[in-house]
Amino acid sequence: MTTYKDAGVDIATKMDAIQQMGAAVKATHTPAVLAGLGAFGGCFDLAQVNASHAQPVLVASTDGVGTKTAVAAAVGDVRTIGADLVNHCINDILCQGATPLFFLDYIAASKLEPAMVVAAVEGLAAACRDAGIALLGGETAEMPGVYHDGAFDVAGTIVGVVDRAHMLDGSAIKPGDVAIALPSTGLHTNGYSLARKVCAPLGYASQPTILAGLSIGEALLAPHRAYLHEVQALRQADVAIHGLAHITGGGIWDNIPRVLPANVTVELVRGSWQVPAIFKLIVEQAAMDEHEAHHVLNMGLGMILFIAAEQAEQALATISDAQLVGRVIEQINQPRVVLVDH
Repeated sequence: MTTYKDAGVDIATKMDAIQQMGAAVKATHTPAVLAGLGAFGGCFDLAQVNASHAQPVLVASTDGVGTKTAVAAAVGDVRTIGADLVNHCINDILCQGATPLFFLDYIAASKLEPAMVVAAVEGLAAACRDAGIALLGGETAEMPGVYHDGAFDVAGTIVGVVDRAHMLDGSAIKPGDVAIALPSTGLHTNGYSLARKVCAPLGYASQPTILAGLSIGEALLAPHRAYLHEVQALRQADVAIHGLAHITGGGIWDNIPRVLPANVTVELVRGSWQVPAIFKLIVEQAAMDEHEAHHVLNMGLGMILFIAAEQAEQALATISDAQLVGRVIEQINQPRVVLVDH
């Protein structure tokens, strides 16, 4: 008799991992979770949402962390990968003004290692708890022949809510507004194919002087920062946000234009924000020019907020590490984003 285990799939190992992660997942549940881990489908009570929103709009996003998983596998540390995934998705729906409600994850590998799965899900759950959202369910798949030995992948879906009257679409952005950056902690979840190509030969355990005591692996695995609490703080301070751009794949050139109305250009001032050392290392090793660097990498810009100039001082006082990095000008033609020296 040929068993499923003979074919490369160990059901008992999968169930053991699910059992081990149970406490971390359940710790994210609120009274709104009516069915979660173990159910065929997660159930979330929308009664409180309907009561607090005149016209509730659900906002959803699905994403992954790309080949950052390959760095985590090579270093042997997957603890931050779960948080990367949750925080990336939180930031994406923030750009529509949404507050996250719940999250669903997907973890797949050629062969499931319970310790790896549990560590990744514990990271997911910790990020969910920090954001006050439920880890409602997910899938753990063992797929020999699809993933090569030692490889794994994580992806997830987030669902949030915003009152229709408070949705952000960038239409409020106007000439005279300022651009304020919320710093990134590093690459976040983009640019890792290039980073691996130029950093792997140096060795992930190596500690170049420029990294000031960090290894390359540690710098590359710095968690993706979530900006939920910062955006909430600005709202509580009555700072009117005209638009938000999450700087992910495509960098400033592709992401900022996604929220701009047709008649404006954004000028970002060189040297007005801190560029983490890991970017300087990658740019040097890859001999990248300025345009390519800002296309592949976030270069220290995690999220760009657009607000009225008269509220800039208040915004900067509300978020201690926020940086004034540019302004919006009237411009009918391309380009939509430019780097300037003043």
